[in-house]
Amino acid sequence: MMARLARSEVFAPDEIAIAHVTTRTVRRCFLMGDDPISGKNFDHRKDWIEGYLIHYANFFGIDLLAFTLLSNHAHLILRTRPDVVATWSDHEVARRWMMICPHRRNSEGMPLPPSEAEIRSIAGCPVKCGEIRKRLSSISWWMRLLCQRVAIRANQEDEETGHFFQDRFHATRIVDEASLLACAAYVDLNPIRAAMTETLERSDHTSVQRRIESITINQNNDKDIPIAKLRDHFLAPVLLDEGAGQIGPCASQSGNRCSDKGFLPMSLEDYLEMLDWTARQIAPGKRGFTPAETPPVLQRLGLDSGTWCELVSDFGRLFCTVAGRPECVEPLRSHHSHRRYHLRRRARELLTR
Repeated sequence: MMARLARSEVFAPDEIAIAHVTTRTVRRCFLMGDDPISGKNFDHRKDWIEGYLIHYANFFGIDLLAFTLLSNHAHLILRTRPDVVATWSDHEVARRWMMICPHRRNSEGMPLPPSEAEIRSIAGCPVKCGEIRKRLSSISWWMRLLCQRVAIRANQEDEETGHFFQDRFHATRIVDEASLLACAAYVDLNPIRAAMTETLERSDHTSVQRRIESITINQNNDKDIPIAKLRDHFLAPVLLDEGAGQIGPCASQSGNRCSDKGFLPMSLEDYLEMLDWTARQIAPGKRGFTPAETPPVLQRLGLDSGTWCELVSDFGRLFCTVAGRPECVEPLRSHHSHRRYHLRRRARELLTR
């Protein structure tokens, strides 16, 4: 087996990249759910993590495309946006960083807006400001702060010390549309695959549940409500519509997320229909049926139903460093040593037409 490439070989700080990120608790213990050893329930820690995700999506230069939080691990799909960060002034860069790593907090532990003096301490130093500008679109910094804060909080609660998460997080770069769609479905369907629930709307602590709840809120109101009141306000929209002018940075108009750019060539409704169809095919012990025709999106991506179901159910096993069709992966080289990326044999077989 080939040694895993260093993360800096796969992700460059100045390019837009999409990554499937996973992190696990130590020894795969159930420290974020029902723990059979202690008999305690730690589901509230998933609420902590969702709170951090909402806050980070607001201030980092990173789009949160999807997430699922389980009892001993978490899945995120993140898209770095150095192009959006490049549009921010030094003052804005400093303000955002001070909201992520604040000097002062209120009585509830929430960051207080930084003072002008605090902002100038960063914005007035070109070297420091340049470094923090890079951090704001860095997946490593997002995950570093997320894992640190959850670990400190959990250790204080348990009166323990030491590691909470197992080793560093793992990141797989996604380089084409078919792999991104399969990865999004893999992440959103994780609770169903784990037999924790049977339907999308009951998949707690997932991005798909947030999106469904927002649709429900809109349907129950006579007119559109502000995006800040929607349950998915911090998530990137699903539909990527370049024909409607959705090109370039597309910085968020609401201020609740990094940008308003989507990530899939389909509407949210089509995406949910595709997830529901896929869940019926792979959910353990669930007796579903196969429609007479596969969803049009699979036809557009050149995937038959069998290939699609295997990609979604085994995405984490099929892909390691990068995910994509062989013709998309083979021209790529690592950033420093210029090595070829390795695709596992089964992944190559599934994605070779």
